[in-house]
Order: sequence, then C-alpha cells, then structure tokens
Amino acid sequence: MSTAPAPRPGAAPLPGAVPAEGDAFRGDCPGRTVLDHVTSRWGVLILASLRAGPLRFYELRDHIGGISEKMLSQNLRVLGRDGLVDREVEPVVPPKVSYALTPLGAELAVPLQSLVDWIATRTPDIVTAQRCHDAGAGEH
Repeated sequence: MSTAPAPRPGAAPLPGAVPAEGDAFRGDCPGRTVLDHVTSRWGVLILASLRAGPLRFYELRDHIGGISEKMLSQNLRVLGRDGLVDREVEPVVPPKVSYALTPLGAELAVPLQSLVDWIATRTPDIVTAQRCHDAGAGEH
C-alpha cells in the first residue's frame, strides 16, 4: 500500500496509481460519463418522469414537452445501459413496451426530483437575475 499523498481533485493521477472509480473530479473517472447522462436536460426529465411509475414510450414522450422520439429513444438506451431504466416488452400484438426505474434509478431520481423542484421554485428569481445582468446591473 502506497503512503504517497493523493493528488488534488482534477489533477493527473500519480504514475502507477489506480483511477478512483467514483471521483468525478478526476479526468479519467468513468463516473463523468454517467454524470453527463443523468445531468443532461433529457436525462433529468426522463428519470424524474419515471419516479411516479412505469410509462409507455408515448406517455413519456408526451409528458416531456419538446423531446423528439429520436432523443427519447437514444436517452432511454443510454440510461438502460447505465442500469437506471428498465425496458419491459409484453408479448402482445403489437408489443407493449414500458419503461421503469431500476432500484438504482429510483435512488437517483429522488435528488434529481429535488433539483427539478428547486428549479421550478427559483426560476422567477433566476430570470430576474438574468435580466438585471443583461441590463448591466449585474456587474460588480
């Protein structure tokens, strides 16, 4: 076991060091890819939408205004690969496909829903700050 000090967050790993799997501040952390997936606009909205329970593709699409079928499909595949969303196909004609959160996805959806709620509550304040900044009042 090495007694060398750990590099500061974001610094290149020491020679021979094993990458820290969960340190998203490190450039070589695979968690950064997951961070990109779940914090994208569509990732957050898909995961938050599925908190209430399984939805069929068209229900999910209609619930998330502005998402194209292509973007929804791509994001569902990525979130499924990440182990956050399950795809269930019922063997009927035509096939009935629904999407639901996995236990891992359900755990993640809780803080994401808090983020969505915070944004909904604070958007007026943020819009006001943006207007002030754009008018030149935001300069210090």
